[in-house]
Amino acid sequence: MKEYSLLQQQLGLNQGIPYTENWTAGADFLQIIVDACLEAKPALVFECSSGLTTLMLALCCQINGGGRVVSLENGEEYADATRSYIERYELQEFATVITAPLIAQKHDGSEYSWYSLEKLPEEKIDMLVIDGPPGFICSHARYPALPVCYSSLRSQSRVYLDDAARREEREIVSMWCEKFPDLKHQYIETSRGCSVLTLD
Repeated sequence: MKEYSLLQQQLGLNQGIPYTENWTAGADFLQIIVDACLEAKPALVFECSSGLTTLMLALCCQINGGGRVVSLENGEEYADATRSYIERYELQEFATVITAPLIAQKHDGSEYSWYSLEKLPEEKIDMLVIDGPPGFICSHARYPALPVCYSSLRSQSRVYLDDAARREEREIVSMWCEKFPDLKHQYIETSRGCSVLTLD
């Protein structure tokens, strides 16, 4: 928990944070997306998975004076936990957590288990943060995020993929770049690896 203390101080998180040892994003990844959100001031942050990332990004939107976070969460328990922290810090205006169970769906000829999203937000996505579904769910579990969201990405928007040091995530990035050649990829060395993709 010590590695999160600087971020807590930076954002004024003095009423505790949602932390789960095996699931919470690393502090170095969180610092990257917090700095990006404060700099870019996105109108819409769309997030695959919820938790401490949601809370911190919502606080960034509050600091920015606008913008909001929409997060998908397949686990009702985790969704409720995130919502409780959003309410604790009175950030309901800046964050929405959608319970979206994982369902079988096909993308580019392959079967995946991904969020049962009825529809994307109507506005364009400025920042996409991908930290779910869990990698053990199926092969290349996070691949559908871009096929689903690509048409909603605003020009110059950025995609942040956590756990990018893992073999499957590296393969996913290669698959994305092949399918969407106008994406530029940068890899950042963090404890778990971070891939940043920018839409030209």
